[in-house]
Formats: sequence, C-alpha cells, structure tokens
Amino acid sequence: MKKLIALIVISLFVLTAAVPDKTTTIFIIGDSTAAKKDLSKGSPERGWGMALQACFDSTYIRVDNHAVNGRSSKSFIDEGRWDKVLSAMKPGDYVIIQFGHNDEKPQLARHTDPGSTFDYNLAKFVRETRERGGIPILMNPVARRSFAVEQPKNDDDEKLRSTTFADGAKVVEGDSLIDTHGLYRIAPKDVAKRMNCHFVDANQITHDLEQSLGVEGSKKLHMWYKPGEHPSLPDGRQDNTHYNIYGAQVVAKLLAGAIVKEIPVLEKYYIE
Repeated sequence: MKKLIALIVISLFVLTAAVPDKTTTIFIIGDSTAAKKDLSKGSPERGWGMALQACFDSTYIRVDNHAVNGRSSKSFIDEGRWDKVLSAMKPGDYVIIQFGHNDEKPQLARHTDPGSTFDYNLAKFVRETRERGGIPILMNPVARRSFAVEQPKNDDDEKLRSTTFADGAKVVEGDSLIDTHGLYRIAPKDVAKRMNCHFVDANQITHDLEQSLGVEGSKKLHMWYKPGEHPSLPDGRQDNTHYNIYGAQVVAKLLAGAIVKEIPVLEKYYIE
C-alpha cells in the first residue's frame, strides 16, 4: 500500500510538472514612480507598478515588477538588474520600459543624455527583449505634479522622503502644469519609432490627469500630507513626484487602458 501511495504521489508530481505555464508575464523595469515599496513602516507611498496586477486577470497575466527606487536606465543595467529580468523572461512575455526621472539627474552613476546614452540604453532593452522572444513596451516618464511658478531645484527625487510639509510651504503655484522632463519625455517615443516598438505616452496621460485635477485635486495623487494627517508622517510631506495608494491605482488603471489599446490582444485579460 505504501508503495502504491508513493507511486501515485510521484505520478501526480510528474503530471503537474509537465503542465506548461500558460501565464504571460508583464515585467516592469523603471524607477521609484513604478517601484515596489517597503510597507513595513506603514508608509502610504506606492509605485503605479504595484497596482498594475489588479488591472489584469491573474489567471493569465502575471505582473513582475522589477522597478526600483532611484534607478536610471544606466544604473539598472550596471547593477545587474536587467540581466536578472532577461534570465526570467520567456517567449511571449512583455517588458514595460520606463526611465527618465533619474537619468536626468547629475550624478555620474545615474546620468544619461537624451539623443545619446539614454537612447542607447532604451534601444538595448528593446533589442535584448526581442532576442529573448519578448515584446517590449516603451513608456516615457510620468509627469511630476509641478505647478510651481518658479521650479525648485531638484537634484534627487529620493531626497523628498526626508522632507516635511514645512519644507515646501513657500512654493508659489500657478494654474498650469509645467513639464520637468524636457527631451527625456521625447527620447522614448523617438526610439520606439525608429525600432518599430510599442509605445505608451505615459507622460501625456499623467500630464492630462494632473492638469484636469488642478492644483488642489492633484495633491490627492501624491505623497502630500499635512502634519498629523497620516500616522507614518507626523510632520507631513510635500512630495510631487511619488504616488500614494490612490494615485498609484489611478495611474495604473490609465496606463493599463493605454497598453491594451496599443496591444489589443491583451484586452480580453483587462479588468475594467
């Protein structure tokens, strides 16, 4: 009897192992606007990539978010993070490629130039995804909530996490959202056109969202909290780059809708 049970268990294991994985993976590579966050201290900060799985049927689509705080297209490659994604990729998988927020920073470990090293790295992601049988989706960087009449100096978005509400209190804001990315929002579209690659204009989508909500309403998308408003932020914060839970969900839904419009075959797995 014990031998019979053992044979049944082995047979079931073999049959299970023989069933092919029918899920398609959507990998995300990028920076803090999309990244997974440390939730151990109760922070409401979220990357839009954390909310993308809820937009697709998990029976068929698996979102694997490799975006990391503070990374540029250069540092993501240099740290071996891209090699890790490539090793996990199988034919038919998708890769969302979204950088720019940190490529535009001056630090040598992160900085790239649009029209040059930034475009080269984006093209590398596209080319090597295709070599693995994957399908690349280029995105430009999401818009910052930038209504300031005079733009504050911002050498590092990651430093925003150490600021308080009072640090931004003197910023004067107008009615129109100001672009902060310049050619870094243009380069991904140019690379996509040259390489005949799928492209989602995340910058325009989020610009329109921020502008439609206005100066006050757009704060609800971001890590913008008055002192005492959230238990994890006793001194509050004015962070116009990073999303809170609500913001990540709204942006993920908009980007998912744009993805299925660009790639109709994914529409049947899209959750309204």
